[in-house]
Amino acid sequence: MVVEIHPSGGLGIVVALQANYLEVVLDQAPGGCPSRLLCTRRTRLSHRGAAVHVGDRVRLEAIDPLQARAVVADVEPRRSWLSRPPVANVSLVAVALAVEQPGFDPDQASRFLLTAERTGLEVLVLLTKTDLISTEEQSRIKSRLQGWGYEPLLLSSCSGDGITALRDRLASSSLSVLCGPSGVGKSSLLNQLMPHLSLRTAAVSGKLQRGRHTTRHVELFPLGASARVADTPGFNRPDLPDDPRELAMLFPELRDQLSPWPCRFRDCLHRGEPGCGVSTDWERYGLYQAALDEQAGISRPFRGG
Repeated sequence: MVVEIHPSGGLGIVVALQANYLEVVLDQAPGGCPSRLLCTRRTRLSHRGAAVHVGDRVRLEAIDPLQARAVVADVEPRRSWLSRPPVANVSLVAVALAVEQPGFDPDQASRFLLTAERTGLEVLVLLTKTDLISTEEQSRIKSRLQGWGYEPLLLSSCSGDGITALRDRLASSSLSVLCGPSGVGKSSLLNQLMPHLSLRTAAVSGKLQRGRHTTRHVELFPLGASARVADTPGFNRPDLPDDPRELAMLFPELRDQLSPWPCRFRDCLHRGEPGCGVSTDWERYGLYQAALDEQAGISRPFRGG
């Protein structure tokens, strides 16, 4: 039995991709119809190049409540777009960084933060596995992130520290993306927030202290009545932006300098040029220089102190 319903009743959100199928949760399921449906796409969407991704708001047709199937007929305009991982309509980017196992890496952390800043969305920093280091070391890393322009949440999936604060923070955002390197404990955090998920986790492996991938695809999970969280596959080396002029605005500590007193040189890269007026006395200035060199094809280690 196929049920044709009014378009306003067939609206939903894509919560997962499964091979060539989309999993869609309806805003309001018709009587006798499950709220989560396995969907295909209308051919015309492919013909006009309209890709459908997790987080997209879609309109469904030809709903079959018995088979829990439907067809995606159209995609609503996106409010925001995150390219890696591909998620639409994100309102908050939460970057998870471990303080130990694997140890905190300023290079890797900065790359993830630069990627998050490129979205133009609110960025939240999560420091995970804090139970593995001393209180003094926690304070040191927190102060370091504050110097970068972030107010991190300190979290431990083992002790439960910070989990309530994280839940409150994510519940205030319509769609949060939880991203970060492999092995930092993203799935463990979600298991703490939503124990019924029982997401698979794995220990950090080998002498290189690199995490193993446990999340294989992007999926949205409900957190409260109007909030969802996206779990994403981990990866270890995000790309830098191609335009060197964009790079400066991705460092909050440099962005704050340019906000009250913009540099008088339009194309200045703020590398200590005469007359630039931008201070080079900030921790990640070396990272900024190395990133500019990398964009220009100059080999220089992209490392922090």
